Amino acid sequence: MVPNSSLPPQPRWFVRRDIDGFFGLALDNLIQILVIVALTQGVLQFPPALVYGRILPGIALSLVVGNLYYGWLAHRQGQQQQRDDLTALPYGINTVSLFAYVFLVMLPVRLNALNGGASPDQAAELAWAAGLVACLGSGLIEVGGAWVADRLRQFTPRAALLSTLSGIALTFIAIGFLLRTYAHPLVGLVPLGVILLTYYGQVTFLIPGTRIEIPGGLLAVILGTGLAWATGLSHWDSTQFALATEPMRLYLPRPWLGSLWEQRSTLVNYLSVIVPMGLFNLVGSLQNLESATAAGDDYPAAPCLAVNGIGTLAAACFGSCFPTTIYIGHPGWKAMGARIGYSMLNGVIMGLFCLTGTIGLLAFFVPIDSGMAIVLWIGIVIVAQSFTAVPERHAPAVVMGLLPGIAGWGALIAKNALRSAGLGTPAAPFSPDLVPLFELSDTYITGAFALEQGLIFSAMILATMTVHIIDRQFGKAALWSVGAAALSWVGLLHSYQWTIADTVINLGWGTGAAWAAGYGLLALLLFYAQWQQIPPES
Repeated sequence: MVPNSSLPPQPRWFVRRDIDGFFGLALDNLIQILVIVALTQGVLQFPPALVYGRILPGIALSLVVGNLYYGWLAHRQGQQQQRDDLTALPYGINTVSLFAYVFLVMLPVRLNALNGGASPDQAAELAWAAGLVACLGSGLIEVGGAWVADRLRQFTPRAALLSTLSGIALTFIAIGFLLRTYAHPLVGLVPLGVILLTYYGQVTFLIPGTRIEIPGGLLAVILGTGLAWATGLSHWDSTQFALATEPMRLYLPRPWLGSLWEQRSTLVNYLSVIVPMGLFNLVGSLQNLESATAAGDDYPAAPCLAVNGIGTLAAACFGSCFPTTIYIGHPGWKAMGARIGYSMLNGVIMGLFCLTGTIGLLAFFVPIDSGMAIVLWIGIVIVAQSFTAVPERHAPAVVMGLLPGIAGWGALIAKNALRSAGLGTPAAPFSPDLVPLFELSDTYITGAFALEQGLIFSAMILATMTVHIIDRQFGKAALWSVGAAALSWVGLLHSYQWTIADTVINLGWGTGAAWAAGYGLLALLLFYAQWQQIPPES
């Protein structure tokens, strides 16, 4: 029987290109999980039983909840719209919150407990429970904001939403992996070539002697892994192998509501960290939804953001201290040809690795360098989209929105350099005394530190103001400047304070007075421009 070609297309749960998408998203999730294992066991000194028996099972549950939901949603949307080309929203662990909760919540709680006479195990228990409460608070903000956040999307120009993501993609994703590629060129350049040939050159790689196509992402990982082992970047180490296999056993997630209740005071004590992180996650997810819409896949904001928060709540209730989020990169997965299965497969496979303690064994055999070209390509696609999916006249606004991300990345590099030089310890802490050293080389590092705080908000605001100025809507630009002044005044924007090894957000009434005054003066200028504007001749 000949199929009826007049029937509308229907979404499929899995297509061949989902294999490529899976490798890219799984690599991204793998990096985050390895960072969590390293920080919790290294910085926080958590025992392996706590990391593998509580935190990773909670992560597994949250990844399964989110990835399965967004895959199901893409399938349902495809049925309703009679389309077979929808790509599920990528989903994983929020990187920014990961570092914030380790260094600004859990580490202080651990140190305070040790100073108070607690044993290392007791300190670890208290720090972990505090992380659960912080994660819970972030989830509550995400769920509560889901029903009002779409209003922000309606009056914020697309150039502002997309350029903010592009600044992060260009610096924290693309440049970082590009530097790693050229640090290990014998391993990194060939996988990069495979990805560029596959997705820009439309080259098809076949198994020799057959007509069977090898997915570009799979080929990149295979070649990268082979080159890593052949060149010595990866090598056999019996000690490391033993460490990777030691935690291997089945761990099932279980609720930890009692620990949440016992540390409930963390919600108040660390509100200055939890609120910005929750808002950052909410707005970032909203921007990723706009990015998906610009790529042709329009998803309902409220349920997507609510499930985003529910995934974080599930993580907190079942042992993970780390919020989850709708990931950056949907346009890249779509351009790659991934559809629904890549997301669901990622949730299931990464969940199994976390539940069985085999995440370290995977990292032992498959180095990050083998698949980082996929993530680098995703960063390129996101930056390109921010220019192609907006009116041409708004291109300057996109550039303006890129700049805070570049400044934030520069601040990160500067602080990493200081730490590498031996600073950032109790004996040699960071302090304002370091600033003149930078300014002698014409590097105004305090500006980078200021733009780093509330980066996602400052990028949106600057890009939105630029769009309204281009469109000669000076009054609207002035109102955004007033909003920036208000956020600066309470410390949600630009205001920072020095810690031993970092600069962190400084919430409080009037803490950002200088930036608030600057934005206030800018608002007056913009209101004046609106007032004296001469209407165009008819």
